[in-house]
Amino acid sequence: MPSEFRPSDFRPNDFRRPERTFTIRQLCTEFKVTPRALRFYEDKGLLSPAREGLNRVYNHRDRARLVLILRGKRVGLSLAEIRDILELYNEDESNASQTALSLRKFKERLAALEAQREDIDEAIETLREAVAKMEKQLAEVRPDLLPRADAYDTMLRARLDGVHGAAE
Repeated sequence: MPSEFRPSDFRPNDFRRPERTFTIRQLCTEFKVTPRALRFYEDKGLLSPAREGLNRVYNHRDRARLVLILRGKRVGLSLAEIRDILELYNEDESNASQTALSLRKFKERLAALEAQREDIDEAIETLREAVAKMEKQLAEVRPDLLPRADAYDTMLRARLDGVHGAAE
């Protein structure tokens, strides 16, 4: 084994080699998670790293399971749903059972998110109508207050743009 690591020595398939292991720090860095999160997944039975003394040693299977856990969380699956999918991981060679369950869960989640989006779109439209009605009422009754409402709206939009701009 070379004493110095060179990027050319590393190939993407190295992650899948059965003998390849990872430290908690390596997985935390790669997936931008905390050690506490990995220990939490271990406590919940989602990951089961080996031990070398006090150190956790993760193998390629643990890494693959972490990918699935994070993907499931990203799309809004519960830990129980993620566990159900992970339990099917080695049930058959093609992982067809796992894929079928994942497909069903993902479709359910997609339908729920689309329903939420419709609810959000309706709420936005309701708020726009209410704002227009209140602006019209203010224009008729107390037009002197309307510029302050516009200034407040401008300030809020600037704050929101700053928040969205910082997240992008």
